[in-house]
Amino acid sequence: MGDHPDYLKLFLSTHNFILRGDGALPWDYRHYIAIMAAARHQCDYLVDIQKEMFLEHGGDSAWLQGLDCVPDKLRSLNEINKILAHRPWLLCKSHIIRLTKESNWSLAELVHAIVILAHFHSLASFVFGCGINDQDDPDAPVNNSKKILILGNVEPEVRVDQLMERMRTLSQREEEFSVEEQTQRFLRVDHRDQTIDIENSRVLKQTSGLGHFIEDTEFTYQDFQRRGETGDFPTFRVQDYSWEDHGYSLVNRLYNDVGNLLDAKFKKAYNMTYYTMGGNKDVDTSRFRRAIWNYIHCVFGIRHDDYDYGEVNQLLERSLKAYIKSTCCYPERVATRDFAQVLAEFEHSEKVHINLMVQEARMQAELLYALRVVMNHMK
Repeated sequence: MGDHPDYLKLFLSTHNFILRGDGALPWDYRHYIAIMAAARHQCDYLVDIQKEMFLEHGGDSAWLQGLDCVPDKLRSLNEINKILAHRPWLLCKSHIIRLTKESNWSLAELVHAIVILAHFHSLASFVFGCGINDQDDPDAPVNNSKKILILGNVEPEVRVDQLMERMRTLSQREEEFSVEEQTQRFLRVDHRDQTIDIENSRVLKQTSGLGHFIEDTEFTYQDFQRRGETGDFPTFRVQDYSWEDHGYSLVNRLYNDVGNLLDAKFKKAYNMTYYTMGGNKDVDTSRFRRAIWNYIHCVFGIRHDDYDYGEVNQLLERSLKAYIKSTCCYPERVATRDFAQVLAEFEHSEKVHINLMVQEARMQAELLYALRVVMNHMK
C-alpha cells in the first residue's frame, strides 16, 4: 500500500475507525471478530496481529483457545462469518432474525460486526495476493496443494501493447445491447481456466493451525456458473440494490458515519491511476480498471446492467482472471510467486493496485449482500 499513499491514508482511517473509533462493540469483541474473519482464510499474519491487539485491550486470553471458549453471543457470528467469506449470496433474513432475537445482537452491533468481518476477509485477500503472508520465509518450497493455475514460466497471453490497442478499439466502439444479450454476455464471462480443486482446499483448512477459530471447514466458495445451472441463485443486480443508492446510506445510519469512510476508500481504489501501464505513460486505464472491478463482482454473482461483459474476456487474460478469482475466493491458495508471475510486464505498484481493487471490490460485494438483507429485515 505504501506505493499508493493517498489510498493508504483512507485505508488507515477506516481500519482505525472500525477498531478504535466510536461504535457499538467493545474493543475486545472487535479484535476477536477480526481474528474469526482472518482465520476463515487461514491468514496467520492478520490473526497474529489481532491476537496481540486483543490481549493489549483487555481481552480474555482463554478466548484464544478457540470458539468453544467464547461467549455464546460472539460464537453465534460464526455462521455469517463463513457465509460472507465464501458464499455471501446465501445470507438471508432468517440469519439476522436469529442473531437479533436469539443471540441478542442489536442492529447497530451487528452492522459493526459485519463491517469488521468484510474488512478482514478482503484484507486477507490483499495479504495473500501480494505475498505478505509468506514474507517470513519467501524461499520456502510451496506445497503442491497451494498451486493455482498461474504456474510455470509461460509467456503472457496478451502483451501490454496489445492490451492498450484493445482498449483503444473498445473506446471507439459504440454498441447497444438488449437486456437479454447483456445477460448472456454476463453468463459467458470465461471462468473455464479458473477451476480450483475443492478437495485440496478442504485439506488445507483441516490442517491449518487456526482450526480452533473455524467451524465447518469444508464450507468454501462455490463457482457462480455452477450455481447458475440450477437456477436457484438469482443474480444480484446493482440496478436493484447499489452501494451508492442504498448500502451507503444504510450503513451510515446504523454505524455512525462509517459509510463516508468506506465510500471514499472504494472510490479511491477504483479511480486511482497514474496513467501508466507496464512502463508506458499517458495511458487511459479506466476500461481496464472497470473490467477488473466488474469481474470481481461477477465472481460473486453481482451484475451491472450498464456494462458490456464482453470487455472482461477481451481485456483480462486468463491467467489474470485465475489470479483475481483465486485471490478473491481462495486467497489461502495464492503464493508469493503468483504475484511475481502474473502480468509479468506490469510494474510492482501496478500489481499492488490490482490487489487493492480486489480487496475493495470484494468488500463492497460482501457489504451489498449483507446490507440488502439488513434492509429487508428492517421493513
